[in-house]
Amino acid sequence: MTDGRSILIVGGGTAGWLTAAYLARHLATMRPGVAITLLDAPEIGPIGVGEGAFPTIRATLRYLGIDEGAFLRGTSASFKQGIRFDDWLHAPDAGRRHRYLHPFEPPYRSDEVDLVAHWLAQDAATRAPFAEAVTIQHRVAAAGRGPKQAGEAGYEGPLSYAYHFDAIRLGRLLADRAEALGVRRLDGRLVRAVRGTDGSITYLETEPHGALSADLYIDCSGQHAALIGEALGEPFVSVRDRLFTNRALVCRLPYERDDTPLPTMTIATAHHAGWTWDIGTAEARGIGTVYSDDHLTADQAMQVLAGYTGVAADRLEVRTLGFEPGYRRRPWVGNCVAVGLSGGFLEPLESTGILLIEAAVAMIAELFPRRGPVAAPAARFNALMTARYEAIADFLKLHYALSRRTEPFWRDNRAAGSRSERLAGLLDQWRYRPPNRFDFTLDVESFAFFNYQYILYGMDWAGDAEPVPQEGGAQLFRKLRQFGDHAAADLPSHRDLVAAMRG
Repeated sequence: MTDGRSILIVGGGTAGWLTAAYLARHLATMRPGVAITLLDAPEIGPIGVGEGAFPTIRATLRYLGIDEGAFLRGTSASFKQGIRFDDWLHAPDAGRRHRYLHPFEPPYRSDEVDLVAHWLAQDAATRAPFAEAVTIQHRVAAAGRGPKQAGEAGYEGPLSYAYHFDAIRLGRLLADRAEALGVRRLDGRLVRAVRGTDGSITYLETEPHGALSADLYIDCSGQHAALIGEALGEPFVSVRDRLFTNRALVCRLPYERDDTPLPTMTIATAHHAGWTWDIGTAEARGIGTVYSDDHLTADQAMQVLAGYTGVAADRLEVRTLGFEPGYRRRPWVGNCVAVGLSGGFLEPLESTGILLIEAAVAMIAELFPRRGPVAAPAARFNALMTARYEAIADFLKLHYALSRRTEPFWRDNRAAGSRSERLAGLLDQWRYRPPNRFDFTLDVESFAFFNYQYILYGMDWAGDAEPVPQEGGAQLFRKLRQFGDHAAADLPSHRDLVAAMRG
């Protein structure tokens, strides 16, 4: 077959509609004649674990032809310039708290001076925090300023950024765009998947649409994994031996005043058995306490959430979310490929949920065969996606493994046996040098070497590298501080920027 191939997506939400819109946009040009249908089953609702994204979302939204102002209005979005980690190194003690920023902007690069080496050579007791020293974004974000001016082009700006948003509204916005791009929407219920003698899916029984068939089936049914898991029985690979959190209590708190300052970063605050996220969309705060049920009961987690919000537990409207950190051994099996939660989920830390959807759908678009077996790309897709999950698991584990907190959850996370061999090997090397680009394989990495630097040095990683002070380093650090001060003075407040771009 050269034309007339068909794709059937099961499940809406962010995963389903992002997949539908992206494939419709790509295949209309590269593979004309492919019909895309999405079965939007009401029983498959969005999980809403996180409402944040990674800077890659800007390129995705631009590719889909969605105006940035329309996106901000339609999803109650605000700008995100990174993640601030509070109390991850040690528990608060007599008002003494540790915090650091993981910004999206990479460290400033100079051909003459290695800023990282110069920073490492400084006195650890008196030097500025790593992110504050090597990028102007730290000063901008700490001052509550936005990453751009309102008049700049959509998805452009002097600083890297992503967004906080309402996930349910994002799904609706993507659905509108997908349908405008030619995706056929069917509202109905999946009854069962019928398999042929070769084990592949022959058709889907649905209500009220009867039998639906396609060349490729994409499972976006969330944790139900109705096709890849229930129908095809593909095993799930758990990483709970490394990432311990598996529960979250989630609530939303409207702002008391319209002029409430709007943070331009996710705030991740550690507690004795996990952490709490706090994000500000344009209209409300989304707050979620993430924890391990091996280390904390649901009632105890509720008290952590209530203590963080300052609202009595019986006055909070809370959703309870459960998840198993891990991924499908093979996310593409025969004529079925899983995208989103059906393919895997690790945990909300660092907002990798949508990032993994973007990675999967971009590969499907590029690998989708115009002729021949539809399963031809499966082995390549599976190798790349499972390696990406493993790499992200190591990056997330790094946040926990460097903590000096003394509670059982954190002691267990420090145990050498809870790290992968790969991460343990990298940490051994990083004792003598900073992470660099040769540590990572680009096609399977979601985070760059400098992302690892921000976590390592934000958590006061003490290696055995020989100090290498470099001439000109102190002068360059002073210039960066000045540039940061100027940027913080010139850029609008985050709330003013959001209001202006929403129109």
